[in-house]
Amino acid sequence: MSQSTFTILLGGELRLTERLRAAVSGSRFIAADGGMRHAAALGVTPEVWVGDFDSTPGDLADAFSSVARKPYPAAKAATDGEIAVSEAIARGANRLILAGALAGERSDHALQHLLYAVSLAESGLDVLLTSGSEEAVPLIPGSVTLDLPQNSLFSVAAFSELHGLSLENARYPLTDFHLPFGSSRTISNVAEGSVRFSLQSGRAVVLARPYDLSGV
Repeated sequence: MSQSTFTILLGGELRLTERLRAAVSGSRFIAADGGMRHAAALGVTPEVWVGDFDSTPGDLADAFSSVARKPYPAAKAATDGEIAVSEAIARGANRLILAGALAGERSDHALQHLLYAVSLAESGLDVLLTSGSEEAVPLIPGSVTLDLPQNSLFSVAAFSELHGLSLENARYPLTDFHLPFGSSRTISNVAEGSVRFSLQSGRAVVLARPYDLSGV
């Protein structure tokens, strides 16, 4: 993997799956506050640790005392995750893996990660969000193909009205579809292998569950 790929360790839940390990293999790592706890599970040492450290227990700080820290005050204008992403971009990132972005106690943070990922994609970055068991990628005008297992579940969650939405190699394909804002039409689809998504205008994310092969 290119050295311009950075994995940001965030504070949400993270399940160590084969897809997760394959995704982060060879990347560089930056930890955001309590997301450092995932470093030990992954067997990696981040090159920098950022945040206000309000969710970092003492034993974790001791275990990674050799990692360079960039502390920020608790009263700041950005989340620890956004600060970590900015640090990765400053170090040359063009691909970002936000690990621990989709689950946990803070649904506000999970939602913000999804919205931020769309913004990052619009600025030209390649972004993957993952909890290990669930994955998400931004969907903006253009096309993207996701390598998903047969019968795995996925949804398209729109953050705006969508025009020209096409889904190929799915149980419920779409061609040049108009999706009104707030519609549930694109929730709970089933992959028939790699799925190709195309969009003419709008903003959305694809949420996939590659280990859920229920096909319903």
